[in-house]
Amino acid sequence: MSDTKKILEQFKNNEITLEDALLELKKEPFEDIGYAKVDLHRKVRQGAAEVIYGEGKTPEQIIGICDAMLKNGQKTILITRLSKESAEIVAGAHEMTYHPQARIGIIGELPKPDGIGKIVVATGGTSDLPVAEEAALTAEVLGNEVIRLYDVGVAGVHRLLAHLDELMEASVVIAVAGMEGALASVVGGLVDCPVIAVPTSVGYGASFGGVSALLSMLNSCASGVTVVNIDNGFGAGFSASRINHMEKKQ
Repeated sequence: MSDTKKILEQFKNNEITLEDALLELKKEPFEDIGYAKVDLHRKVRQGAAEVIYGEGKTPEQIIGICDAMLKNGQKTILITRLSKESAEIVAGAHEMTYHPQARIGIIGELPKPDGIGKIVVATGGTSDLPVAEEAALTAEVLGNEVIRLYDVGVAGVHRLLAHLDELMEASVVIAVAGMEGALASVVGGLVDCPVIAVPTSVGYGASFGGVSALLSMLNSCASGVTVVNIDNGFGAGFSASRINHMEKKQ
């Protein structure tokens, strides 16, 4: 449920006054801090607050954006592609949990999961973990219960088949793999839920930095498989969260 709907439901149920509801809806849509225009209405419009892409930003810029978000009531902030060096500086200004493998910083507490089911994140190998953790943590920040199935690639498919119960119970499966990217097709042929395939840049020369896995996933013969960009764990986690929060539209 979007924030707008929640506000209207609260007003309908006499949980907040009309004035309080109007105040929430009348908040400034963005705050201009010079080097960034912080989108304060994104959660109202899209159901999820703005996420900070850390790469290319100075620690001071990230701190300034966080300041604006926190000042305007954002309780949890997700920072992706955050280097260890920048994380140390940002953590000096705001209490932050840093996940070095995923290069993700999280300010505030993780919300209680409120999705309709569970998101499974599966990887072909251990080398895919940085991208997989970016997907998993993104989904958790957005209010999802995540199950991790790591190192279950097709080179030893029995490892994947040992987790059929978790796969069959999932609302969404994120399949993260490099090399030839075959994991997505195998998973897609086993489950009845959407599968989001994430090609990684893991592999030898002919993998072309993830292009081989990308093309394999795009050409999957399993129905219900969609593909995000190479190494885009964040995009997969975000899309999976939207699927896991779908509600019947009246």
